[in-house]
Amino acid sequence: MPVPEISPTELLVRLSVSGVCGSDFHLAEGHSGPTCDILGHEGVGRVVKLGSAVNPSFVNVGTRVGLGWVRDVCEECFCCLSPGGEGRCLAKLCSGLRRDGTFAEYAVVPSRYVIRIPEDVPDDLVAPILCGGVTAYKAIKVSEAVPGRWMVISGAGGGVGALGIQYAKSMGYRVIAIDVGDAKKEYCLKLGAEVYYDAKELDTATVMALTGDGAAAVLVMANSGRAYQAALELVAPYGTLVCVGIPPADQLVTFHPILGISKGVKIIGSAVGTRKDIWEAIEFVQRGAVKPAVEMATLDDLSDIAKNFGKVSSLLILPLPLFRWDIALTNTSLIDREQTSGKYVIRLSDEINSSDSGNADALKNGH
Repeated sequence: MPVPEISPTELLVRLSVSGVCGSDFHLAEGHSGPTCDILGHEGVGRVVKLGSAVNPSFVNVGTRVGLGWVRDVCEECFCCLSPGGEGRCLAKLCSGLRRDGTFAEYAVVPSRYVIRIPEDVPDDLVAPILCGGVTAYKAIKVSEAVPGRWMVISGAGGGVGALGIQYAKSMGYRVIAIDVGDAKKEYCLKLGAEVYYDAKELDTATVMALTGDGAAAVLVMANSGRAYQAALELVAPYGTLVCVGIPPADQLVTFHPILGISKGVKIIGSAVGTRKDIWEAIEFVQRGAVKPAVEMATLDDLSDIAKNFGKVSSLLILPLPLFRWDIALTNTSLIDREQTSGKYVIRLSDEINSSDSGNADALKNGH
């Protein structure tokens, strides 16, 4: 495909890596309606061309940037003008839906919504933060739980949940991890969870005995109605249930209003985050408090990714000049939706690694 043209207010970015999110699979299967040809929303790269109206004092050729789920917002609607509300902009443009995504060598970015990335964080550690990482971090923030109290993370062994454990631990919370199986138990405890419960054997009384009155916040990262149903029983008075995972449409959750009336429990939703949230989330990675798990792979392993997406934390694919998801992912029936939660990273260019600041000059020269 040809290199995209840009308008006077846009930037052309040459991408070096892109993470793969579970939602990419759902988009590829048509769950959100028509998509662009190119999906992906966890891209990292460097600016190689400025639109004629872009001020080079803010961003210039060689600037390292990230491309997340939200690509542009109107900055005028009620959501945009509400604190932390830009991700719910009524006119937002999203990667893969209304703008080509990051599974390509080049991408076009509005200069007003650019996400600058620090130079000292490797590509493969930045990419997962642009969606999965900031999603976990923002969910913890909006819970408004006081550090030092118990926080339950349901679906803790998945990609977002695993990052959630690390963020919560680093932010001073006592983490209770919930998932299924001994392998997830070992993984969650290694990441910093203080306690692990198997969802198949979960006993509310046991959690209450540990916490006293329940958890100050319960973050549901699992895409399961049963996970939400169980979570309602674990929230302490005046605590918060944060909804992140999206169950299938036929998995409804029921609750009695007395939950809010007598216990003062809040139920809120959280999705990705603002540019400020992304910068804050990356800072944890920058100082080593959070480290996404990344595994190396080659493009030849692509079919195995579809089969085993939820069984590993992340993959790096080398090299990939152009990724057409509708062509490459030919058998989406192989995906187990209950397991689609791992974090993957795709290397888009074998020549350019944006975490090597020395490559900025090469990009300026078009190499």
